[in-house]
Amino acid sequence: MFGPTVSSGKVKFSLWAPYQERASVEILGNGIYDMVKDDMGFFSVEVATEPNSLYKFLIKEGKVPDPASRYQPQGVHGYSQVVSPDFPWTDQGWRGVNKDELVIYELHVGTFSEEGTFKGVINKLSYLKDLGVTAIELMPVAQFPGSWGWGYDGVYPFAVQNSYGRPQDLKELVNQAHSAGISVVLDVVYNHVGPEGNYMPLLGPYLTDKYKTPWGLTFNFDDMGSDQVRALVLENLEYWMGEFHIDGFRLDAVHAIVDNSPKHILEDIADLVHSRGKVVIAESDLNDPRIVSPKDICGYNLDAQWVDDFHHSVHAYLTGEREGYFSDFGSLEDLVKALRDVFVYDGRYSKFRGKTHGRPIPPQVDRNRFVVYVQNHDQVGNRGGGERLSTLVDLDKYKVAAAIYLLSPFVPMIFMGEEYGERNPFYYFSDFSDQKIAQGVREGRRRDNSQVTDPQSRDTFLRSKLSWSFDQEILSFYRELIRIRKIYRPKGSPEVRKGDGWLQIKTGNVLSIFTFSENSVDVTYTGKLLLSSVKFPEIIEPGTVKLKRGVGVYKIEESLALKAGIESV
Repeated sequence: MFGPTVSSGKVKFSLWAPYQERASVEILGNGIYDMVKDDMGFFSVEVATEPNSLYKFLIKEGKVPDPASRYQPQGVHGYSQVVSPDFPWTDQGWRGVNKDELVIYELHVGTFSEEGTFKGVINKLSYLKDLGVTAIELMPVAQFPGSWGWGYDGVYPFAVQNSYGRPQDLKELVNQAHSAGISVVLDVVYNHVGPEGNYMPLLGPYLTDKYKTPWGLTFNFDDMGSDQVRALVLENLEYWMGEFHIDGFRLDAVHAIVDNSPKHILEDIADLVHSRGKVVIAESDLNDPRIVSPKDICGYNLDAQWVDDFHHSVHAYLTGEREGYFSDFGSLEDLVKALRDVFVYDGRYSKFRGKTHGRPIPPQVDRNRFVVYVQNHDQVGNRGGGERLSTLVDLDKYKVAAAIYLLSPFVPMIFMGEEYGERNPFYYFSDFSDQKIAQGVREGRRRDNSQVTDPQSRDTFLRSKLSWSFDQEILSFYRELIRIRKIYRPKGSPEVRKGDGWLQIKTGNVLSIFTFSENSVDVTYTGKLLLSSVKFPEIIEPGTVKLKRGVGVYKIEESLALKAGIESV
């Protein structure tokens, strides 16, 4: 057991520190207590004290916070605090959201509301329910340095960020979300630990320098002492599921998790999460179907993974951008392939990477194992100016992008504010107190992302907050797309046809026609209009139809075979 365990009138403190010969715990206002070390390197002692007690461990190098702290009220360098696990839950009847019904909404707690807290998110739950969202995905909430940041530099995996609120506040958010019929997915980071406030290297082999990441030292999953590190990660997941009723997880950048053990840590994670009836989603840029493939074909069996190829195909085609990884995309054929085959690069040569990339999706892997989006925190925030899609394309293209992914058979994910056309930027921001680290971040963001705004500035953080200034036309369009999705539930591989500047996508009994300029489209079905971005015919029938630029969504009334001479790709 990592971290403190609270029982009536007593707390058992536990610290894995095999590098240390002796350790004790200092409890403010109570005293200093020597701890006993076992054969596995765990120090422990039981003390008569209460929740809210502040403590640090005393080791050879001095005083250190608990790496498994449940709360850091004074920040990453301050005293840890004992927290009572008790909470008056009212979600006993909650069974979660079926994966086929997921409509995910990614949000950053600090910039989502004016308050920038868990309570600020609670105040917006009724809005999210009305929008049609069925799950919120919280960007990392584990304690990170300072008062603002994306959360990916966390150093206390069990402690909620103190500027967002107390542990009880996150529990209340989950409780209220469940009451609204909304699942809560937590973004967790197991590929590295942040650089400031990380005391783990003093204690034991939590981390390894065998493998490199761009962000810091990575967890030790396959070397000496790795059994305890793997147990730490699995216990962390159990903690969020058990004590906080979290419904699922998004694993950050699993391509940076290296594990040469006979059983990969991702498989262990999937087994644990599934044993609790929860879901686990990976971010991966490997285009490797093993992430989501079932075990019987040697996969890790995660429930889903993000698909950047889909985003890049839509973005490059609609914006015309060709810098960086967008140089591999830009044609309508790329978008067709993403819709049909998930990965555009599934064994193809990538000019950007200078090598062949990816492999094909096995036929038995369902499309609901892939999460797609046209914006997310990375794709917006890693642009130098933090520009959202609403500032890069016109209204017609914006609606087209929304319909392409929200009516796809994949799991859709909305980035906060996109649904009403938010125009405020979402920058990268941080609040390191270590000036050497802070300067390194400034220089790195300027060099790698052309970010001119100071990532360490509070103003950069504040400018990234949502304005909540609605474009009602966009908001109504999103709501209607989500409503149509829920009614008609697109599944399976879509039937995709293209012409010169147009697409037809059939999923189930819904036909979406996309025209990227005023165009004559060869229609192959009879359908009744459900929704359109501009004036489209109320009824379509097989034949050539002249349409304005935009999108029309139809309920198919009658299926007809493709006519000879009509291009099918």
